[in-house]
Amino acid sequence: MKLVLAIIHNDDSAIASSALTADGFFVTKLSTTGGFLQVGNTTLLIGTEDERVDELVAILKKYCSKHKTTVPSQNSLGKGLRPDGIRSEITVGGATYFILNVDDMGKF
Repeated sequence: MKLVLAIIHNDDSAIASSALTADGFFVTKLSTTGGFLQVGNTTLLIGTEDERVDELVAILKKYCSKHKTTVPSQNSLGKGLRPDGIRSEITVGGATYFILNVDDMGKF
């Protein structure tokens, strides 16, 4: 038995969790905030059998896409809040996942 923790972009959370659920995975969604950009993410908790982990990861890869966005630069010298402030383009999205061994699991 495995527990997969998947941190995904909020924009991808609805479609990714729907696809996982449709494929028979039980998904718990948590609202989380990333440390780098201080923006909202979704953390999915998914328990699954060992032999289904590759299938789960394939679904995440299919529905959690990377894309570019612009954010105020850290070097904007106070101009970051103004519309004409210095902006930087960064890549966001995708998924970061962790696969953990589960020694025991139960449902009541």
